[in-house]
Amino acid sequence: MAGILDSVNQRTQLVGQNRLELLLFRLNGSQRYGINVFKVKEVLQCPPLTALPKLNSVIRGIAHIRGQTISVIDLSRATGGRPIADLSKAFIIIAEYNRSVQGFLVGSVERIINMNWEDILPPPKGAGKFNYLTAVTEVEKELVSILDVEKILDEISPAPTEVSESIIDEAETSAALGDRKILVADDSSVARNQVKRAVSSLGIEVDLCKDGREALNVLKAQAKESDKITDYYALVISDIEMPEMDGYTLTAEIRSDPALRDLKVILHTSLSGVFNQAMVDKVGANAFIAKFNPDELASAVRESIES
Repeated sequence: MAGILDSVNQRTQLVGQNRLELLLFRLNGSQRYGINVFKVKEVLQCPPLTALPKLNSVIRGIAHIRGQTISVIDLSRATGGRPIADLSKAFIIIAEYNRSVQGFLVGSVERIINMNWEDILPPPKGAGKFNYLTAVTEVEKELVSILDVEKILDEISPAPTEVSESIIDEAETSAALGDRKILVADDSSVARNQVKRAVSSLGIEVDLCKDGREALNVLKAQAKESDKITDYYALVISDIEMPEMDGYTLTAEIRSDPALRDLKVILHTSLSGVFNQAMVDKVGANAFIAKFNPDELASAVRESIES
């Protein structure tokens, strides 16, 4: 496993080309799962864990890694499965989501594969285990599931979604907004609802899409119905990681379409890394905001509409 992520920082050329790399892993059984390499800081064999009282049952303990104290979440237990039993053979994927670092306990880690977002599809509709998936794909004729980590984290420690009264009071958006809406694209149902609650607190109506492809289709259809797309939508807020079409590619498509190019776009994502700002500039987004701070998001929306 040593060195498996040594070249992660050299992989940013994939971004903006609707491509990604997945780190494949397994939990208890034979089912494969994947996580975007850009969210992964390190992979290591499970170190000794310290159990603390009153921890959420899906948190197996805390680990002290390179000067950091990191909560270790059993992904199998968090998604309704049985706990990973043999910690001596287990691995921890250290990842950064939503401005914090977590350790994800997994049964085994395999390898990194290069994928096209067009081959990453929304999960089948229904309940059960699919409740925790944002996407699925196929590798070597096997199903690979991509977990909705934002949903898992929100169940462990729900993120605040209320916008401060001071920001709402300062929001003079009505005159600039008129009857226009905001379009939100995100593959996580938790994230979509978080954004909707924050934006709706400003008195703005929101349309929701579950991925970049759906958002682009909605925008193109609306552009045919409107003299100017900006008369209908004031802004697009898009996640970056989404099945079929990522947020970078969605932004690039908007900028390349004469009927859409004047739309303002905010990229709103749990992805971290210094490459993000460079990619925001490359594809022509107006702003980048890390998930999830309702005040920051509401302020950015207000500034975008009023500018």
